[in-house]
Amino acid sequence: MTCPRIEIDLTKIAENARALVTQLSGRGIDVTGVTKATLGSPEVAKAMIAGGVVRLGDSRLENLEALRDAGIQAPLTLLRSPTPDQADRTVACASLSQVSERDVVEALSAAAGKRGVVHGLVLMVELGDLREGILPENALDLARHISLTPHVALAGLGTNLACRAGVVPSADNMGELSALVNRLEGELGLHLPLVSGGNSANLAWAIAAPAGRVNDLRLGESILLGCDPLTRIPLNGLHTDAFTLVVSVIESLAKPTVPRGATGEAAFGVPTQTGERGTIIQTIASIGRQDVDPDGLAPPQGVSVLAASSDHLVLETQHRLPPGTEIRFGLDYSALLRVMTSPFVMTMYTTTKRHSTSPSPSLPPFLPPSIPPVEKPTPATP
Repeated sequence: MTCPRIEIDLTKIAENARALVTQLSGRGIDVTGVTKATLGSPEVAKAMIAGGVVRLGDSRLENLEALRDAGIQAPLTLLRSPTPDQADRTVACASLSQVSERDVVEALSAAAGKRGVVHGLVLMVELGDLREGILPENALDLARHISLTPHVALAGLGTNLACRAGVVPSADNMGELSALVNRLEGELGLHLPLVSGGNSANLAWAIAAPAGRVNDLRLGESILLGCDPLTRIPLNGLHTDAFTLVVSVIESLAKPTVPRGATGEAAFGVPTQTGERGTIIQTIASIGRQDVDPDGLAPPQGVSVLAASSDHLVLETQHRLPPGTEIRFGLDYSALLRVMTSPFVMTMYTTTKRHSTSPSPSLPPFLPPSIPPVEKPTPATP
């Protein structure tokens, strides 16, 4: 079978989505299923819809357009603000856009006017993670401007945490968002139907604390990989193996662990040496950093990742493996994102039905946010 390939179990994705939707619905929170880590895969999108998500979100216009071209009829949200020159394409395929700049609002208004539609806007607010969003003290002015601009409608407020600086969603910052929603509604005399509190990193807060005005979470990693992004700890009842990377061996030989000769920088910077361990079985697989983040791979028992260059993944195995032998890896979010983007990795979908192994809709007692993320060793690079 073709290698490298990514095997995607759509049934497990649908079951993960259903478990999260069920849990959050009891707290008045809808789920936007985020497809960006899968290159806007229509098959993954359909699995999320089967699991009960109310809308889909992606940060790339190309992915949203692919979803529409595939016949997906669910409401779509553009999760990264468009540039003004992307306004027409945005209005053509998305129901909602996340915005934080007046120029973008004007461009979307003009594009929506040409199409004779009203385009929904979610005003993004900066609450500490220092990525996108207007500062809270400036939100009223831009919200008022949006409410007075033709062909666009202020659908609500949103924020994003834990992506750039790792700021943990908490009762304080989520309470600040709810308070800002209430203030804007009072000042502007309107109702904001959508309050999008964040992403999969919000789950610990969402399960443990009152939701306030937050009624939407944008979930990608938790649905796809079944883990909490703040700790990378698996969530009880969710599948963590919906994605499997399968690679093929091209060489497996006994080699020393220490390089011979003077060394300088390698292809990806100064390599980390593992120290003298004599002779090992060094196995090379036909994939590299162009296709995957090697630090995000979870190898099977008896295999360890030593290094990676552009097109070679260097492994240590217990025995020599014949060329063509397939090795299966789990992936974290970073590895998945890069694999799904690579044109050199084939995608294979499965829809195996399971009964006894279906996850329950219950989520775990999350670790307190004060507990640091689990550290994992970083493999050496050549």
